[in-house]
Amino acid sequence: MEEQLETLEARFQEVEAQLQDPACVSDPKRLRDLTRLRAELEPVVKAWSDQRNFIKQLEEAESIVFDRDMDSDLKEMAQDEIPELKKSIQDGEETLKRLLAPKDPKDARNVILEVRAGTGGEEAALFAGELFRMYVRFAERRGFNVSVLDENEADMGGLKEVIAQIEGDGAYSLFRFESGVHRVQRVPKTESQGRVHTSAATVAVMPEAEEVDVQINEKDLRIDEFCSGGKGGQGVNTTYSAVRITHLPTNTVVQCQDERSKLKNLAKAMTVLRSRLLEKVMQEQGAQTSALRKSQVGSGDRSEKIRTYNFPQSRVTDHRINVTIHQLETFMQGQIEPILEPLRTAFEAERLSRF
Repeated sequence: MEEQLETLEARFQEVEAQLQDPACVSDPKRLRDLTRLRAELEPVVKAWSDQRNFIKQLEEAESIVFDRDMDSDLKEMAQDEIPELKKSIQDGEETLKRLLAPKDPKDARNVILEVRAGTGGEEAALFAGELFRMYVRFAERRGFNVSVLDENEADMGGLKEVIAQIEGDGAYSLFRFESGVHRVQRVPKTESQGRVHTSAATVAVMPEAEEVDVQINEKDLRIDEFCSGGKGGQGVNTTYSAVRITHLPTNTVVQCQDERSKLKNLAKAMTVLRSRLLEKVMQEQGAQTSALRKSQVGSGDRSEKIRTYNFPQSRVTDHRINVTIHQLETFMQGQIEPILEPLRTAFEAERLSRF
């Protein structure tokens, strides 16, 4: 590990020097790449520097304790510092292991988010709409951009289905744990007897696929054009700008009617299609990720109930890590960190166990 850390430190210093080069400032792409690399290396270099300082301080403290000629008060002070320094070194080792563990290259990608009403009729659709708004608020708090690609509204104002693109560095690393069945327990607006009903919505989170990830043959596609529905006004609703793509070999169907331009809708629909096909490939590679799928974080499969939202008790429970919070109102406002952070910690612990 030490050799690896020294190599990364040397690379960090090299990047720092390149960033000071005036030629780098005039090259936007090179500047962006180096800045991103520096941001990746800096936490490792800092943790390694801190670790060396703790080790040096421990050696100095122990030398004082075992020095026969040293003042007794100094020996006592050094003796008191030793347990804390050993604890800092132990924590530093865990931090370095976490930082050096292989990263999932998909974590930095944008996200294709799909939310659908499940069992429960109109109440499920209302909940699906609330879930989507929760994710939009969370994304906006993180500085991400959200674009609705397609949506199907329910009669009472909820959402039968919505597909959105979430753009931002590291979006997938935050949203990846939301895939699954989300169950809600509350008294529906249509319930006259005040009885609590249970309904559900499903969430699918896919890393946005790039063209190099999935090769698509144009002969395998059927592309249909139709008039967009819903919001957008006459310019959208009376022109054949909406696009539906069917991938014939897998019978995967996607559509996009967000833009006035047919070409833009086609491009966005192709992004969703590539992401869905990439998800299929990832699922087929289950043998390579079996350890991850068996971990306490769960598989993220859409058939798996991952979370319960109990409105009467203002309670949110994540069943994968057995964490319950009583902050439902703020949670639904997009402040999902009290559940998200323990999930990420559990994921990191499982990943480190295989490193």
